[in-house]
Amino acid sequence: MILYGPPGSGKDTITSELTRLRPEFALFERLKAGPGRTTGYRLTTPDHIEELSQAGELLYRNARYDAEYAIDRQGVAALVEDGRVPVLHMGQVVGATAVAAFPLHWVRVLLWCPLATTESRSIGRGDKDVDARVKVWHETREDLLAHEYEPWTLTLRTDVLSPSESARAIVEALSQSAPAEPRNIRELVG
Repeated sequence: MILYGPPGSGKDTITSELTRLRPEFALFERLKAGPGRTTGYRLTTPDHIEELSQAGELLYRNARYDAEYAIDRQGVAALVEDGRVPVLHMGQVVGATAVAAFPLHWVRVLLWCPLATTESRSIGRGDKDVDARVKVWHETREDLLAHEYEPWTLTLRTDVLSPSESARAIVEALSQSAPAEPRNIRELVG
């Protein structure tokens, strides 16, 4: 499962709710090399990420917030082999597309919230880089507009729905094997 959205759109909160509802859901902890938050990541070095990349073991890698992140095939495979449903947090459409190289039925969920919600949530959780997160919100909006015909299984406004409502909608979409469809992105992001 892919949860795509800007900072503050609820990826962590909704993932917690998903794992509460159904224990087979598991946050995929991306590889991370660099400063900042450590919870929810497998810390490593830039050299290790580069080695995995050279070996063809990465599904996707990106840099943001002065750090480098990667989604490795083995990490996803380990969760799947354990009977878990990996929940990947994404902030780039190209990343959400790239992980499709791993043979799994990917449910693609677009989480959206207005800029004011991102700012408020970022301040409320004590982020020290609120300005950087606001910048990334704008980048995410532009990314969506540049890929406005990208198909999504589900689109949720997390400033309107509670984390519980969002998680239940995701579980329902997963159980129905809902196909990914293009959405009216311009209407969603304004």
